[in-house]
Amino acid sequence: MSTDLQHLLLGAAAVVVLILLITKAKLHPFLALALSALGLGLAAGLGPGDTVGHFQDGFGDALKSTGPTIGLGTILGGILLGSGGADRIATVFIGARPVKWIPTAITAAALLIGMPHLFDVSFVMLVPLVYAVAKRTNTHLLYVGLPLAAGLYISHGLLPPHPSPTLAVSAYGANTGLTIMYGLIIGIPIAVVSGPLLTKFASRWFGPAPDLDKGPIPESSPEPENRKRPASFVLALITVLLPPVLMLIGTVGTSNTAEGSLPYAVFEACDSSVISLLAAVVFAFFALGLRSGFGLNQLQKMAGKGLGPVGGIVLILGAGGGLKAMLTATGIDKLISDYAVGWSIPPLLLAWLVAALLRICLGSATVATAAATGIVAPLIGAYPGLSPELLVLATASGAVMLSHVNDSGFWLFKEYYQLSVAQTFRTWTLMLSLQSLLSLGGVLLLSTFVGS
Repeated sequence: MSTDLQHLLLGAAAVVVLILLITKAKLHPFLALALSALGLGLAAGLGPGDTVGHFQDGFGDALKSTGPTIGLGTILGGILLGSGGADRIATVFIGARPVKWIPTAITAAALLIGMPHLFDVSFVMLVPLVYAVAKRTNTHLLYVGLPLAAGLYISHGLLPPHPSPTLAVSAYGANTGLTIMYGLIIGIPIAVVSGPLLTKFASRWFGPAPDLDKGPIPESSPEPENRKRPASFVLALITVLLPPVLMLIGTVGTSNTAEGSLPYAVFEACDSSVISLLAAVVFAFFALGLRSGFGLNQLQKMAGKGLGPVGGIVLILGAGGGLKAMLTATGIDKLISDYAVGWSIPPLLLAWLVAALLRICLGSATVATAAATGIVAPLIGAYPGLSPELLVLATASGAVMLSHVNDSGFWLFKEYYQLSVAQTFRTWTLMLSLQSLLSLGGVLLLSTFVGS
């Protein structure tokens, strides 16, 4: 057996071991990724010292760009949710509109609210609003709750600073501003289809209506220490839109100004996800926090509460970077690149397939993306005309495919909306599978107009 074939088989074995450690041994994904990466290095003959060194280098490389972005995005979302800004956006969008427009309004509001924060936290914080609107309009809980989840997951699945797309941006060397722009071009139509249109179509499958007087309702936001005024809708909207708008301005500006000039430096700063998010955090601190009467301690708790769930995600992203580095150190990434030229599968479709298979097996979009980027990254070298931004979206959209019982989001949706497992499959799983497939179609369509 040739050395190249041995290394390819070792790479495949590492992925299989990763899946088994998570699904059968029930190890935390960070430990599973670390053991798979270190085991691959040792099996390939790198030696203990080099193996650990490559893993640490990959861990650090993955987090040096993704860590600050995810951390700042989470703090921004924490202030937006804790100050009542997110609730204000949702309330204004819903207003006193007729019942038939509620799915459209709640999808649009959720798409905006979900941009700076993790899906799980945004979802839990907005559940009381879903119950309140369903009770006020005398509608099925899923008539409001399904489009809310659809809007939130479009942001979670396709747009930085969410973990999966942010990791893929770093792994593929993509431009964050362009990724957001392409993600919105693809995501907004998909939000319409998977939100209001799917809600109307799937309402026949909703089943028995949950009891609106029950249901798990999360802890309410703290009252301001010295109430001055409620959260402003305009300021909340500016808070959400400031990072993507700054990054898009930066992307366009750097493409149309001379490198080394003062305007180029300004646009380059705007194009930085860290600087754009930091500017939005500072703005939210004053516009949504201090302006509404929240004290420094309350704002600190909002930020801390948002950061709580991020620790495990950051470790997973770092370990995914370690696995990617091990594939490079063992030469497997170059072998994949060499073989990829002869494959008949388009690289964007291949990226989606790899991420989708890992997602179905592992249940976590973040873990699926972390593992998939190590396998898919060599495709950039094999296809010089390939857009790294579209490769990000293809991988991230594959990583939301077919959520089922091994996904925490499946159970979150089921329990908060008091559904049976069958009802959850007919709504949540259908919605995410539709989003994933339509996202792939959007990426392939956009690829006919976009090059690297």
